[in-house]
Amino acid sequence: MSTSELFCYLGLAVIGIALLYYGAEFLVRGGVSLALKAHISRLVIGLTLAAFATSAPELVVSIDSALNGSADISLGNVIGSNICNIALILGLCAILRPIPFHTNLKRFDLPVMLFAAFTLTVFYCLSRGINRWEGAFFFLCIVVYTVSNVILSKKQATRQTKVKTNEAEAEFEAEDNNGKPLGVSLALLAVTGGVAMLIMGAKAFLISAVAFANAMGISEAVIGLTIVAVGTSLPELATSLVAALKGENDIAIGNIVGSNIFNVFCILGIVPVISPLMGQSIRGLDFAVMLGTSGALLLFGMFGKRLTRIQGASLLFAYIAYIAYLIMYPT
Repeated sequence: MSTSELFCYLGLAVIGIALLYYGAEFLVRGGVSLALKAHISRLVIGLTLAAFATSAPELVVSIDSALNGSADISLGNVIGSNICNIALILGLCAILRPIPFHTNLKRFDLPVMLFAAFTLTVFYCLSRGINRWEGAFFFLCIVVYTVSNVILSKKQATRQTKVKTNEAEAEFEAEDNNGKPLGVSLALLAVTGGVAMLIMGAKAFLISAVAFANAMGISEAVIGLTIVAVGTSLPELATSLVAALKGENDIAIGNIVGSNIFNVFCILGIVPVISPLMGQSIRGLDFAVMLGTSGALLLFGMFGKRLTRIQGASLLFAYIAYIAYLIMYPT
């Protein structure tokens, strides 16, 4: 790769990351504004709309990679993003400010996240990838999960007293960091613009990542597990860090847990139906780290009321060790 090509691809990567970040910001802002009209709880907003919106880059990258025959990037991107979301992003958030575990999160969403990681591991071992039938099962899971969350949220809302309901409504109105939620028209415009920016940003970043992989002789699986995974997780990083700093703990942790569930059930539910994913370079270590971080977060929630700074530091250390191992032993 010549010097001019190097700077060209670096510039393309920077533009791609910027589009991913700001596209996700618009998408989240518009999506949350629309959700607030329905008076859905903050945790459900984090687990569904915010999580799905910030996971859109992973979806676009994985679909594009699969269509271009790069199944390892699709699978590596999902596995790497899930590891990054818990170990890097939640680790950093907890170090900045300990994050309380919502009761519903511990009882329902964290077990679902671990189930998703475990099922992905089993399917990969059986098929050496994800076939169409397994993808269809994942997609059914995301439909059931999303509907269940909304129904549970609505049932909890109906059990509230009139006073609590009014307090909740006042709290919802303060959700947006910039004041009142966007109007319906502006929210729809923000969502549309955000999706467009995410698609362009994901495409630009993927072209750059594959070019560097080919030039440096690094396998596509490692690129998907590291550079692409971190790059497409930037929306989750920004959203959760800002939420944690502002004390919006349900959105901070809900965004990560929901994103991990979405990555497996939705992305690997849609992509294999379009083109079955037959990975060759995903290692047992990658699945072990994904299962380990998911299991650790569930255990932290079961035996504690919050994700502490020490636990966050341990997750961050695990991520640094994992990335160091991938760099030293790329194949």
